[in-house]
Amino acid sequence: MSEDNNFQNPIDPDKITDIPNLIEYPHTVGGSVIKPDDIGKEKGLSLSAMEHQTEMQLSQIYEQMQLLAKQAKQINDRKLISNFVYKSEYRFKPIINHLYHLYQKENSDYILSLIAPNQWGRRGTTSIFLASIRLLADHTWDIVEKSEDFELINS
Repeated sequence: MSEDNNFQNPIDPDKITDIPNLIEYPHTVGGSVIKPDDIGKEKGLSLSAMEHQTEMQLSQIYEQMQLLAKQAKQINDRKLISNFVYKSEYRFKPIINHLYHLYQKENSDYILSLIAPNQWGRRGTTSIFLASIRLLADHTWDIVEKSEDFELINS
């Protein structure tokens, strides 16, 4: 028995445990390597990826909003010019997809004409050219060319 009392365990007591599943390294020779995750690094990479994705999606939505705003302005412009045309005087039936010209007479009335500003000849006209327009299938008018002085506002 005295031999047993002198026995020293060759394994370092700091390297053994009663609960091996909680240690950071393999507890057997064939055990797999367990590396703790660097949580801060993982969070940083995740945050960076999230920022990139959300910025990309917000940029796409912003581009779509700009396109929708542009389309809304075009529709509103068609509505406004259509109001001018339907308040104007003309003695013909406009044909879809044909080009017409809107003028303002000296008495501030509007007139729709088949004659372009450069087709009046030497005498010209006393009317002021406002816009060249095309009748669309939905009976709104699209502006092909507009005078710089002509402002589209509700009249």
